[in-house]
Amino acid sequence: MQRRTMGEGMKVKQVDFVGVYVDVNQLPAAGLPEVAIVGRSNVGKSSLINRLANRKNLAKTSSTPGKTRSINYYCFNNSWYLVDLPGYGFAKVSRSEKARWAKMIEGYLTSRKTLRGVILLVDIRHPPSQDDRLMKDWLEHHQIPYMVVATKADKLSRSARQRNLAMIRKELQLPVEQIPLGVSSVSGEGINELLQSLDEITAFQTPPPGLS
Repeated sequence: MQRRTMGEGMKVKQVDFVGVYVDVNQLPAAGLPEVAIVGRSNVGKSSLINRLANRKNLAKTSSTPGKTRSINYYCFNNSWYLVDLPGYGFAKVSRSEKARWAKMIEGYLTSRKTLRGVILLVDIRHPPSQDDRLMKDWLEHHQIPYMVVATKADKLSRSARQRNLAMIRKELQLPVEQIPLGVSSVSGEGINELLQSLDEITAFQTPPPGLS
């Protein structure tokens, strides 16, 4: 899934929290395009959602990994949904609970006809985890378009960012031209470019390969 490199990005005029769902059969009626956001439990999903929406407490953040245990829907500009899926990797929950989350995530990603793509979050400071690699391979197997976004870019120097983005690309075996996008929920780095990509993704009129 390619991203744009120029322009000012989508103008976010309104963002509404739609609801919390623990069963894919309870999700909002299919209609508006959707982009899902996935990543490890401590990768900063909630902080990124708040930055994209330009709201401080739209998505609840926590110092305890694994707070998101449901599928959370946010409607942007009354035209598309950003769908926050449960984090994986570090949540201190039972094996059965993790299995339930995995089933819920897989059920959503394979059955949602209005899904247009996935934002796969990784931490720019560290090599991708085994879970990150498995998620990337799973998305490719199911032909679901995805974009790798590296969070917490403000934690590294500019030279270290570029070095780590190249490392992440290599670890995930991405094409040479597919460098992950570095973003920071603190400084705002990369946010406009991510909004540009979301604008492009949600403009698709038909589901991507594997979801038709």
